[in-house]
Amino acid sequence: MSNLDRAPVPSVCGGRGFVVAEPVRELLSPRHVRLGESTEVRRLLPNLGRRMIGAWAFVDHYGPDDIADEPGMQVPPHPHMGLQTVSWLHEGEVLHRDSTGSLQSIGPRELGLMTSGRGISHSEESPRSHARFLHGAQLWVALPDAHRHTEPAFEHHARLPTLTAPGLTATVMLGDLDGATSPGTAYTPIVGADLALARGAAVRLPLVPDFEYGVLSMSGEVHVDGVPVLPGSLLYLGCGRDELPMRAESDAGVMLLGGEPFAEELVMWWNFVGRTQAEIEQALADWASGGRFGEVKGYEGAPLAAPELPATPLKPRGRVR
Repeated sequence: MSNLDRAPVPSVCGGRGFVVAEPVRELLSPRHVRLGESTEVRRLLPNLGRRMIGAWAFVDHYGPDDIADEPGMQVPPHPHMGLQTVSWLHEGEVLHRDSTGSLQSIGPRELGLMTSGRGISHSEESPRSHARFLHGAQLWVALPDAHRHTEPAFEHHARLPTLTAPGLTATVMLGDLDGATSPGTAYTPIVGADLALARGAAVRLPLVPDFEYGVLSMSGEVHVDGVPVLPGSLLYLGCGRDELPMRAESDAGVMLLGGEPFAEELVMWWNFVGRTQAEIEQALADWASGGRFGEVKGYEGAPLAAPELPATPLKPRGRVR
């Protein structure tokens, strides 16, 4: 997933100085961003006041969009470095291509996990013949310094572990939840889980007190620790919780995102996660000249041109603005 803003705002994030070490209820509203020809996303991270949740550094929610007579998602080849991308659908289908030679269709509740490492490029598109509705989330996970220069790779996991309770089915897409572990490769202590709740369900999810958490609402209405969370919004929960009460006011779908607070300070600009402005500048030059990020074969269209760097120096500062 690309950040298609033509004037992207540098995001400085990471470091534990601003981690909320106790339970909180901080409701984040989205920023609306146009993505391609017919898709608008609701961007929850990075947010004006909250940059990360664990290693989760970027969260877009989109749909449900009626694309029966539209091209749907059309994101040309673009580069990434220093992160993992997570593609997650509730409805529809996305065709992933990348410079390692991967060509993979991703369907609802299947994990598409791309590790950019030192550098990769990819495209995403709705197939020509596609379902009427497109609904999902795109997320980035920051890679720690020890792994951010790893070789690029792509994983597709159609079958993922699930947990069930009365009125709840939880699919573990990344990391571990209550003993169920995703097959997706993780480089930091992390959790990402998709929760399907039936109307009237009241559950208490087990959490890790040292993790910080957030809940992204995908559909329906659910009360999270007493706070109504509606589709397209994200409730930041801080640390210090060993369980999380949830009650579904309707059939609902939410995503639980969490992890150990990310210690390193980062610079995130366009589709790059680095540590210094010099690294971002080098990645920008490498994308323009070709080579480092490889070639995406089979996509009908030109790669994305990078936007211009801002005049303001990029400096890593911390997790909040």
